[in-house]
Amino acid sequence: MMYFCTMKLGERTIILLLMVFCSLEFSDPKEPLYHGGVVKNSELIGELKEWYAFGNAKIEKRVSKSGNHFIVASQRRQPNDSVSQEFYLEKENFYTFSAWLQVSDGEADVVARFKTPAGSKNVDWGFARSGCWSMLKGGLIVDNSGPAELYFEVRKRKVIFHATDAEGKPLANATVSITQKRMSFPFGNAISRGIRSNKAYQEWFTARFKVASFENEMKWDSVERSPGQENYTAPDAMLQFAQKHDIAVRGHNLLWDDPKYEPKWVRSLSPSELSRAVEKRINSIMRRYRGQLIAWDVINENLHHSFFETHLDKNASTIFFRMARQMDQNATLFLNEYNTIEDPNDSISTPTRYLEKIRAIRSGGYHGPLAIGVQGHFYGLNLPYTRAVIDKLASAKLPIWITELDVDQNQTTDLEQVIREVFAHPAVNGIVLWAAWQPWGCYRMCLTDNNFKNLPAGDVVDKFIEEWSHKGLTGVMNATGFFETSLFHGDYEVRISRQNMTVSNLTQHFIKLETPHTPNETYHVKLLF
Repeated sequence: MMYFCTMKLGERTIILLLMVFCSLEFSDPKEPLYHGGVVKNSELIGELKEWYAFGNAKIEKRVSKSGNHFIVASQRRQPNDSVSQEFYLEKENFYTFSAWLQVSDGEADVVARFKTPAGSKNVDWGFARSGCWSMLKGGLIVDNSGPAELYFEVRKRKVIFHATDAEGKPLANATVSITQKRMSFPFGNAISRGIRSNKAYQEWFTARFKVASFENEMKWDSVERSPGQENYTAPDAMLQFAQKHDIAVRGHNLLWDDPKYEPKWVRSLSPSELSRAVEKRINSIMRRYRGQLIAWDVINENLHHSFFETHLDKNASTIFFRMARQMDQNATLFLNEYNTIEDPNDSISTPTRYLEKIRAIRSGGYHGPLAIGVQGHFYGLNLPYTRAVIDKLASAKLPIWITELDVDQNQTTDLEQVIREVFAHPAVNGIVLWAAWQPWGCYRMCLTDNNFKNLPAGDVVDKFIEEWSHKGLTGVMNATGFFETSLFHGDYEVRISRQNMTVSNLTQHFIKLETPHTPNETYHVKLLF
């Protein structure tokens, strides 16, 4: 029930050992990965019956020396040119998918996808390297029964460099060295005030993350324990540290709708006093950090709690977003909620209720930028549910971030699976872990011990950072001064040199690769010597 297949992209061959694509029904779960599934002709008996080319690939069947049957998809020109098979997927089923990937040389970022009448859906994302196997393991549910085509896509951006001298003559045979300085996908972690003076903590964090949330230090109860007595010493120092190391900061949080986490003195205020206190809070902290943060969790856990709506106005959330937008025109403004993607048993924060809250904020009169923050505190995994929820939230056409990701059980396996799942979803724009270090322990999930040696969960995080990072490559311009490669999205330093070139003549450039407008869009870089 397995087969090998290979796909070729230029000189890079992607080898996939596909295990069966299977259906798990609610009433009687089977063992589809080992005892069958819905893939037809999975062992490639006879010719390529049931298999065909997706896009413009040319496919053929081959047999390895060890007797494994496999498919070669060659003459690939587009990222999704690959081998394919059509299925009929039913709404009431869960589908699981598993594959092993390897490339003949270099590295590749590969996505297994299904083309459905409602659009393409990711099954899972995988990172493939030369010389070792990487597992692709995911799942799929569909909103409506119907046909679907399986295919594979390489998620790198084609880049063509052209180097010339000042007179326009090509730099034939010049050496080009490319180093990634920053990956473009925001992947971060929470930090605590302990990072201000702990050098080991600083070195561990800055070696890994370019996005941070302060665990508690920007919260109202942290900066104004007593009315009118504000103390910004901790967040000021933490922000200064972040800025020194080019770390973007999310503001967490502006207001918390759970009275348990508000300053004690706030809970006993009259409506008029509370209104003035809230206005002062928003003006004070947002004026102080205006233009320095990438985002604000404007209202935290607004589905589970309604302190401000109860004591001020039913449209309090709308009012807060309006005020926040007036104070900072650049920060992305978020709702932030728990259990929306984690727990199908929580009826309060379902995706339907989340979307209703967004509509209520819009109908209340706020029409500025708005983003969806889902915390992601997982007590066990239900990845088909998580995927379906993100699909539904994505219908709002708003940015979605996983803002406080951690897992409680099976931390190594669960953390790896959930990161792969949410990273692979095209609607997810950023991930922030909730694993701030404290000497007495972390909220739920620690990545290191107190000597900043990785715990198993920390190794999982490092594994992903390594997969998503480009370690650098060196190539040679051809006779006409061109060099072509594929790169992950991100910021790069490019150096051009030639034999007998002095250091002062070495050419240095910086480029930024962002998400292309079309899947096959090529990025052209002109390098002037």
